Amino acid sequence: MKNSTRGSVDPFIVMDVMEAARRLEAGGRHIIHMEVGQPSTPAPKAALDVLSKSMTSSPMGYTVALGLPELRRKIAKLYERWYDLSISPDRVVVTSGSSAAFLLSFTSLFDSGDRVGIGAPGYPSYRQILKALGLVPVDIQTLPENRFQPIGSDIEGQDLAGLLVASPANPTGTMLSREALGVLVEACSQSGSAFISDEIYHGIEYKNKAVTALEITDDCYVINSFSKYFSMTGWRIGWMIVPEYHIRRVERLAQNMFICAPHVSQVAAIVAMECEEELQNNLNVYRANRDIVVSGLVKAGFNTIAPPDGAFYIYADVSNLTEDSFAFAGEILNEAGVAVTPGLDFDTVRGHQALRFSYARSTTEMVEGLERLTNFMDLRGFVI
Repeated sequence: MKNSTRGSVDPFIVMDVMEAARRLEAGGRHIIHMEVGQPSTPAPKAALDVLSKSMTSSPMGYTVALGLPELRRKIAKLYERWYDLSISPDRVVVTSGSSAAFLLSFTSLFDSGDRVGIGAPGYPSYRQILKALGLVPVDIQTLPENRFQPIGSDIEGQDLAGLLVASPANPTGTMLSREALGVLVEACSQSGSAFISDEIYHGIEYKNKAVTALEITDDCYVINSFSKYFSMTGWRIGWMIVPEYHIRRVERLAQNMFICAPHVSQVAAIVAMECEEELQNNLNVYRANRDIVVSGLVKAGFNTIAPPDGAFYIYADVSNLTEDSFAFAGEILNEAGVAVTPGLDFDTVRGHQALRFSYARSTTEMVEGLERLTNFMDLRGFVI
């Protein structure tokens, strides 16, 4: 059977790492998971409680394409609570996770062959979804001195139809300041490029509050999710904020591509947004883990890391340890029993010299993982 060129995307390497870890666990090994950005905590308890009741009182059929009105109102209120912004619920589009939001954004904003800028290192699925849609991902090789974030001069002369930024970013955890974000928004405005802001790690910050692009402009697409801060990864529920003049076009796309986000997940998400105390307790665990993991990695010999302002990742330069991060991650998994992600997932040019560590799991697991990593590195003479 004939294959399309659009379907020839690269694997999502972290998923392959998860599968390799699963096979070892099936064989009786105990693996510490530092490869995937998945909280070890469940969805908020109140959300689970209301869902069990709703499942017996409602058939949970289709919702309207834009999402349950109550959920859209709650999301709009979140912007008032977090950023002191007044956002109309009409601009909220509930999606099947942020992945569906990317698909809707790219199909709404770009035509086949358009060039879209993405920071490298960056979330690998940006690149693969763009390629699958017949678009051209343009990797912007970001620099440590710019906190691995794009700057205005990076997009000059690139002939970009759009720019996608993430703050806090995956895999680095770095954030854009208000000034830096404003420069990028203005650069896109001047060049006529669409601006998309991935904000799925908002709420998981450790010092300064993350800035939403909506504080700077309404002429952008903002993408967020219940996966990370709200601890609902497998529920596949997220949202977009779009300009008023784009609501109907995105709605038409959503009707035809997805019909609606999962009804059960929307019901749970409504209540999850009210569970602030529980969610802040989760954040306190990430904060403690961050301090433990940063210190522990340095002691283990991973000395060059990006400043983790938010999210729950450490991105480490391992060029002094290996020229093949994929093989190195395999050795760590097989010998130390710690799953980590090779940087090639995030940067096709420099990723062979980097690893990403996630500290989203429990503190106990992080401590044990660091002990195993230290022993692994010590056996190779890397620990000072």
